[in-house]
Amino acid sequence: MNILEIIPSRERCAEAGWHAYDFILERPMDDDFIRSLRPLGSFLYMQMLKKPFFKIESEHYLLKGIRGDEFFRMAVHGDYLEELKKVENMILNG
Repeated sequence: MNILEIIPSRERCAEAGWHAYDFILERPMDDDFIRSLRPLGSFLYMQMLKKPFFKIESEHYLLKGIRGDEFFRMAVHGDYLEELKKVENMILNG
């Protein structure tokens, strides 16, 4: 999956030392793509819901998104902004 852009999210959480970014993708997320994110951390995928969503937690970041959306959100602690690049590389390199 190609990432078209990574932009600061409209949701603000910087006051707590965290920064949110939206990963804009080339197409809507499907089950296979969401499952491919599993190695990034503790994985929760609520597939049975009307709007299936996922959440991935790691020590320094959190990812969340909804199947069918063309973006997901990543919140990362300000001391670990290099994690953005790690997640980006994992997605691009599968």
